[in-house]
Amino acid sequence: MSDPQFYVTMAAAGLAGLGMLIVAMLNGWRGWLDLKRQELRRGDGTPAAIMPGASARIEIADLKERIRKLEAIAAGVDL
Repeated sequence: MSDPQFYVTMAAAGLAGLGMLIVAMLNGWRGWLDLKRQELRRGDGTPAAIMPGASARIEIADLKERIRKLEAIAAGVDL
């Protein structure tokens, strides 16, 4: 274990691993910043991909109504 080549190899491997981790984290940070820029461009603070279309909104409203009715039935309330 007193071989200097071992220590140099371990240090190089550690630096390479740290470099890969830093690059991955930097790419994630840039992606997050791009997402926030898109949200700011829209102006309402919601991501563009989450906003449903008209038919999807109608379907969601229908599902909410069904859930409300099922909850009323479970609670024993007559509609």
